[in-house]
Amino acid sequence: MTHIIGPDQVWAPSACTLPTAERPLRVAEFDALFAETVQTVRREERERLHLELVFGPEHAARAAELAARENGCCSFFTFTLTIADGSLTLDVAVPPEQIEVLDALQARAGAAIAPAAPA
Repeated sequence: MTHIIGPDQVWAPSACTLPTAERPLRVAEFDALFAETVQTVRREERERLHLELVFGPEHAARAAELAARENGCCSFFTFTLTIADGSLTLDVAVPPEQIEVLDALQARAGAAIAPAAPA
């Protein structure tokens, strides 16, 4: 069963092995990655999220390192980092029973790139 808490809190499926105290830090790492690198968010399949990232070796390394650590505690994720033709993408796939986690990840990524309201 997946537990999703309010937008300012941590979501985590019961299968997650990351210690509870470390979860807010991991969410902050994803939020920072999203805010600094995500250009577009697409969900063409129910179980797959497609993120286009700002191209650059530092962004590829950062996304790969974070994806590897996340897969270590939530092994149901499948992360695919693609570097081709001057573009960088990160695809995130989950099994059907983890759709709510992917929904939450999509919401956070989308919020990070949403245009700021006029001042």
